[in-house]
Amino acid sequence: MFPSSAQSNFDLEKEDQIVGGYSQSKTDMWHPDASTSEGHGLGTLQEMELVPAEYPEGGLRAWSVLLGAWIAQFCTFGYTNAYGVYNDFYVRDYLNPKYTSSQISWIGSTQLLLVLSIGLFAGRAFDTGYFYHLMIGGSLLLVLCIFMISLSQPGQYYQIFLAQGLGVGTAVGITYVPCISILSHYFHRRRALAMGIAVSGSGVGGAVHSILLNHLFHGSVGFAEGVRVSAGVVGGLLLIAILLMKPRLPPTSRKHGSTLRDLRVFSRDPPYVIMVIGTVLLYAGIYFPIFFLQLNAITNGVTPNVALNSLLILNGASSVGRILPGLLVLRIGIFNVMIPCALVSGLLAFCTAALRDVAGTVVFAILYGFFSGAYVSLLSPMVASLAEKDSEIGARLGICFTFTGAGACDGFCV
Repeated sequence: MFPSSAQSNFDLEKEDQIVGGYSQSKTDMWHPDASTSEGHGLGTLQEMELVPAEYPEGGLRAWSVLLGAWIAQFCTFGYTNAYGVYNDFYVRDYLNPKYTSSQISWIGSTQLLLVLSIGLFAGRAFDTGYFYHLMIGGSLLLVLCIFMISLSQPGQYYQIFLAQGLGVGTAVGITYVPCISILSHYFHRRRALAMGIAVSGSGVGGAVHSILLNHLFHGSVGFAEGVRVSAGVVGGLLLIAILLMKPRLPPTSRKHGSTLRDLRVFSRDPPYVIMVIGTVLLYAGIYFPIFFLQLNAITNGVTPNVALNSLLILNGASSVGRILPGLLVLRIGIFNVMIPCALVSGLLAFCTAALRDVAGTVVFAILYGFFSGAYVSLLSPMVASLAEKDSEIGARLGICFTFTGAGACDGFCV
């Protein structure tokens, strides 16, 4: 009357899902963990933990995708991490004395707001299969807007605001979530480490772009030609990044959800809501030292060589901080790593008011770069750890970054 266990297993294995050109058996996609919390038997259904069965966790394709994501972060978020060079140049030269430092700060804050907030739409688009549309479109827009910055005229605030605040911010925001979320297609156990390595590209990018832009702006090349050179470098590297990255899992059907539905569902998840609130509060101040460190050093009379290299030191330490803490996640858990990094970053942010000499500036740059970089790199895997299934990681990241961007904008301007 009832089918045998062997027959049931045979029927289950035959039940293939053909989605987006991928043929996946249900038994290949998920399997229950064969142990309870006490380590005896299968336990109850509630005690079974569904764990993804097949993730490469390495191999040529997975590492190629990781390299592509690293390069994309180098060119996109890494470029925004070097905004402190632009801010210093605008305040002391290009927009001075017509506009105050507070007014000029709206360029960087708007850029940061859009970088994070556009993830609300980019995350959902990534989940539904528009990875290449986002990456190619965002890359083209980024190169175009950087070129447009070079065409701006001294003292013309609105030109720089449109090209850099709105244009660059939108372009980076379009690409940010997709190039991080794609790593969830290839890594599960090593996801925090993989995402940390990818996000370290933004730290290295911030350091390299800072050196490049300072050398160009304050050398014989000048502002306009220097910006064009940086645009060419970014465009060439983004082409390589796009060729290296390729989605692996089938997309989520557009009929099965929407941004508003995701927002309603996630708002009923208390751990996720608390995490988003905490992230908003932290991001309200985390980028202030990064954007103003160089200008603050010059204002306080720190030697020009150290002042112009302060962002290089900070972003270099940030690159290390974005990788090393990820090694601890598998041992002690991601929240146990995130909380100390957030606490130290918050305490160090108050120390900016006491920076008066070379030693203080260098020590602060190293410590703040390391701990703030660790927090930023682990934010994405922390959000992903709360997802019930991989197909909602992009949406969860996008919604979190949307609120985070608003907090960063308000805190930066205030």
